Amino acid sequence: MTAIPQPRKSPRQLRSQHTVDTILQATARVLATHGYAGTNTNLIAETAGVSVGSLYQYFPNKNALIAALHDRHDNQMLDVIDEVLDSNPAATLRERVAAIVQAMLHAHLLEPALHRVLEREFPLFDQPHEHSRADQDIHRRMRHLLEFHRGEIAQQDRDLATYVVLRIMESLVHAAALEPPAGFSPEQLEQAVVDAVMGYLGTPAAAGRPAPRKAAAKTVRR
Repeated sequence: MTAIPQPRKSPRQLRSQHTVDTILQATARVLATHGYAGTNTNLIAETAGVSVGSLYQYFPNKNALIAALHDRHDNQMLDVIDEVLDSNPAATLRERVAAIVQAMLHAHLLEPALHRVLEREFPLFDQPHEHSRADQDIHRRMRHLLEFHRGEIAQQDRDLATYVVLRIMESLVHAAALEPPAGFSPEQLEQAVVDAVMGYLGTPAAAGRPAPRKAAAKTVRR
């Protein structure tokens, strides 16, 4: 198992936090323009307007910088889920799933070139690795969401359902943002992702009904 590189230190003062934010923004721009292979710390420092020495105070290499971008993205997704969970306590599961999918897709569309590099070209994330704290928090939030709405779903194993729902969202949102099919609006893509999630989760009433295809066949024979 290859460990994901970590920052050398975390910024504590406001000025240091601003420097790190500037470096990460520059990393995102360089990655989006030059890809993983064309990205290096000298180019990132030049784009950020800081010295390479200043960059190395916080990040030992470009992989640590890219890992920090992954963490930033995960924390953005965590904020999205928290906002949905905290708003409108009367919302249905479908309404909450739709709000999460809409926000996730919007976040990915803000920097599609960057996400394309992060998902396809960063080699360390193709290997098994420990999930970040944000990843774990996202899993816990989604697990809580499904438990809270357990009366609206047919899936009894909510641990497995949490894993599947997150993978459906992640895979389809990435595909819709990075390789959107021609002829469909963002709203249609959002609806398709929501339909996929809710179709997997099902409803308690649907669990005991005959399969729709068989029912349709009986109707045709009549």
